[in-house]
Amino acid sequence: MSAKKAQNNDHAPLTPAVFHILLALADGKLHGYAIMRAVENATSSAMKMGPGTIYGSLQRMEDAGLVEECGSVANGKRRLYGMTRLGRKTLVAESARLARLAEMARAKGLVPREI
Repeated sequence: MSAKKAQNNDHAPLTPAVFHILLALADGKLHGYAIMRAVENATSSAMKMGPGTIYGSLQRMEDAGLVEECGSVANGKRRLYGMTRLGRKTLVAESARLARLAEMARAKGLVPREI
């Protein structure tokens, strides 16, 4: 996904990996391993991402302008990533899209009102 495509199509469905990475980064800057742990914890281990998924996704997300490298920790061994304005805008749009879908499913009696 290019930055131009993301800007022109903010409501395009995100992959689960990209969505969860952006959710993890919504709380602040993290390095790759911390993102993996945050996603695993947030999903009660239902979604586990290995290094290839995390770092491949982060590279594509950086190329698309959704995240940016913003420093390092552990004596430079771990790169920190943060969400850009475009990343936040994209996350908000995707969250709204998913909320509308969930409401449609609730209206059809497919999802209980309270989960």
